[in-house]
Amino acid sequence: MSGQPKIEDALRKTIMSQPDVILDDQDVMQALVAANEKSMGGNIIDLRGIAMERLEARLDRLEDTHRSVIAAAYENLAGTNQVHRAILRLLDPVEFETFLRDLGGEVAEILRVDAIKLVLESVQCEADPAVARLDGVLNVAAPGFIESYLNDGRGDNSRQVTLRQVQDASPFIYGQQADWIRSEAALRLDFGEGRLPGLLVMGAEDPHHFTPQHGTDLLAFFAGVFERAMRRWLS
Repeated sequence: MSGQPKIEDALRKTIMSQPDVILDDQDVMQALVAANEKSMGGNIIDLRGIAMERLEARLDRLEDTHRSVIAAAYENLAGTNQVHRAILRLLDPVEFETFLRDLGGEVAEILRVDAIKLVLESVQCEADPAVARLDGVLNVAAPGFIESYLNDGRGDNSRQVTLRQVQDASPFIYGQQADWIRSEAALRLDFGEGRLPGLLVMGAEDPHHFTPQHGTDLLAFFAGVFERAMRRWLS
C-alpha cells in the first residue's frame, strides 16, 4: 500500500465538480506548484513553473498600474467637479463686491484652498475705501508688480499658471495669512486690450498642495472663466 495520504472522497468530488474554484484561487495554485516542484527534486528545472512565476509578477505589476490609473482618473474627475462647482458659484453674484467676497469665501472653500487673493495693477495705488471693505481679497499694485512677482528674479515667466512652494509668502498679497502659506497657484489674468493685467493667487498651508509637477489644465480653465467675468465687471 502507498504511504501517500489519500484525498477524501468528498473533497475530491468537490474539486472535480468545481475545478474553476481551484484555478481562481491564487494561494491554492501557488501551493500546488510548490508541491509539484518539491516532488520533482532539486536537480530538475521546472520551466513551466518559472514561466508561471514571471507571469504572476507581470500580472501583479499590471494590477498595480491599473489601480494607479483608476485612482488618477477618480482624482481628476473630483478636481473637475470642484472647478465646475466653483465656477458656478463665481457666476452667481449680481454685484461686484459680492463677487469678490464670494471669491475669498465659498469659492475658496469649494476649491479647498486656504486663501484666494486678487491683485489688480493700477497707476493709482493710493488707499481706496472700497478696497479696504473687501477684507483683503483685493489688492491694488503698481504696474509691473505682477511680472516681478511671477518671475521672482528667475528670468522670464510667460506661463498662465505658476505652481510653486513658498517659504516666505508675500505679506502684501496674503496679509496676516502669509505666516502659514506654504504653496500657491498664481493665475495670470488678461483683461483685454488697453487694460493692465491681473493676478489671481490661491494659497495653501500644505506645502504639497501646489507643486510644479501638478497639472494646470483645470486651473487654466478657471482662470479663463474668471478673467472673462472680470472683463464684464470692468466694462
